[in-house]
Amino acid sequence: MKGRRVRITGVTVVLLALAVAYGGRVARAWERGLAPVAAPSPPAGDAEAIARGAKLAAIGNCMTCHTAAPGQPLAGGLPLQTPFGVIYSTNITPDEGSGIGGWSLEAFTRAMRRGVSRDGHLLYPAFPYPHFAQMSDADIAALYAWLMSRASVDAPTPHNTLIFPLGLRPLMAVWNRLYLPPESAASATSHASKDAQAPEVARGRYLVESLGHCGACHTPLNRLGAERRDRALQGGTLEGWDAPALNDLTARPRPWTQAQLTAYLRTGYASEHGAAAGPMRAVTRSLGDASAEDVEAIAAYLLTLQSTPNAAAPPAATGVHVSTAPANGATLFAAACASCHGEGAAMSIDGHRPSLSLSTAVNAESPRNMVRIMLDGIAWHESEAGSFMPPFAGTFTDTQIAELANYTRARFSALGPWSSLDAKAVARLRKESPSR
Repeated sequence: MKGRRVRITGVTVVLLALAVAYGGRVARAWERGLAPVAAPSPPAGDAEAIARGAKLAAIGNCMTCHTAAPGQPLAGGLPLQTPFGVIYSTNITPDEGSGIGGWSLEAFTRAMRRGVSRDGHLLYPAFPYPHFAQMSDADIAALYAWLMSRASVDAPTPHNTLIFPLGLRPLMAVWNRLYLPPESAASATSHASKDAQAPEVARGRYLVESLGHCGACHTPLNRLGAERRDRALQGGTLEGWDAPALNDLTARPRPWTQAQLTAYLRTGYASEHGAAAGPMRAVTRSLGDASAEDVEAIAAYLLTLQSTPNAAAPPAATGVHVSTAPANGATLFAAACASCHGEGAAMSIDGHRPSLSLSTAVNAESPRNMVRIMLDGIAWHESEAGSFMPPFAGTFTDTQIAELANYTRARFSALGPWSSLDAKAVARLRKESPSR
């Protein structure tokens, strides 16, 4: 906790120092408000634009971030945990009071491109406008049309609870000065690959870098909460989960193919890799409603990023028991896991489930996701047959979770137990878990 306070203090000092250094150049800490409109401006009534916007919203995962259980769709209020405190997502239904019903297309475009609300206050980059800045005018207009066609909900956004003085929005002017590219540069980036890459790959790159905002989770952040561009898509941590690197997909125990990656993105399950968990599960549910061609394009582009495209993956040690595995882990696995994940288990054979030796969590350098899956489980949804795992947060102690996770990794990989994983490590991760 002391280390976190030191980091927060450091960030605050840096931002304040930069604000002083930039002086008049941060005068845009509050921009002019744009007049409200009585009715959505064109093309909000265009049926074709609305249908296209729905597909784009699925790629952007708008519904997940802007819907809080048990609230109404897109009415906001979802608490987003950040290193700097809690930010609540906003109401983006066409309600004129608490939503964006009075926003013109111009106001919406400004928010998407520059992170500025209709009344002129600056937004926080938990809303990933540095990515949305790279969207085309046509796509922004289609997304606007779809949002304005949704049901209006009166739901004021709760107040954020950020560490002082990070709740002062004018500080975002400094952040934007440092990390938000000019509109001209963003536009150039979004079109730079069109001549050099196949159309499908170029489309995939555009979606990954703009509306899909994959880097928001899969890129490590610096101390000011900005993506480290020198390590784009090399893995990050969000909401207590590790988002794995996307540039080593061909170096996994079984290399990803475009077909497998497309299936995973659209259904949350790949027959040779396993099921999505954590925040990625909601992403895959959303992508199931996106254009199939667009998801295939995303997969095609991601596979062009591989650092070792022809490298042979390290062999998995399926079914091999390593002597360093905790003794109690074998008993726990037999009791709680073997019926689904043991060799010859009916649920694995009949359901064609892949071995845990192929699991990203089992083979990861960090035990974080393995522990989180054990604690939280994987919720079942009617439309997703077979992707279910019960949570064990209330069943096993921290020591038992550590023993079970280490045994599973030792048994199903050639990597051995995690040296960093013990009861204390599980206790820290448990504090991040909603199932604690």
